Amino acid sequence: MKVIEGRLIETPLEAGVERRAFGEFVGPHGELASYAFGWATAHEQDVARLTVGIGAGNPGGGSFHAIIFSKDGSYACSLVDEPFERVPEGGPDLTAAEARAHEDLPFIWWVVDRVMERDRRARWMKHWLLGTTSIQTAEVFARTEPILYVSHDADDGLWQLIGASDADPATGRISHLHHAVEHDPTLLDVLDLEPGESAYRSGPHTPWTSEPSA
Repeated sequence: MKVIEGRLIETPLEAGVERRAFGEFVGPHGELASYAFGWATAHEQDVARLTVGIGAGNPGGGSFHAIIFSKDGSYACSLVDEPFERVPEGGPDLTAAEARAHEDLPFIWWVVDRVMERDRRARWMKHWLLGTTSIQTAEVFARTEPILYVSHDADDGLWQLIGASDADPATGRISHLHHAVEHDPTLLDVLDLEPGESAYRSGPHTPWTSEPSA
């Protein structure tokens, strides 16, 4: 099974940024699907959009459209009528009613869950949806030092972002995690840290090394 990340389109808005990410999915038995998801940071409501397409050019093929929103500390999806994006494996745009009646809808939801797990941009979007908070050293917050250490605390779920200077609780700053990714896209590689796990690197251009929970 593969989730293959494609292009990411970022469009500045009057107040924020709209992002649209694309990719391809290959199932364990060669099943194909294309997907796109997107979110806009200027929206008053934190709701993302999604398209999954299957069966291009074949009977029964189609493009399924949904919204994604936070629910009970995770995410949930709801089918909608309004099309979001065109994707290579897609077919005719299905209404919500047509999608609910489609025999392949369980496969579509399975693809969505795999994409949300494995596409790094989807993890970023999920942290935006959930409003995940982080505590940052004053230097990292001011962007005078690169992030060299990231931890996802086991007790309270808080994310810590630390640079070269020692962390000082008295000067730590609280900020949304998704904003940190905007300034340092390399954080995409560590957004899957489980509670109790951490990652470090020696410099801003070196790869991350993950440490399992104790």
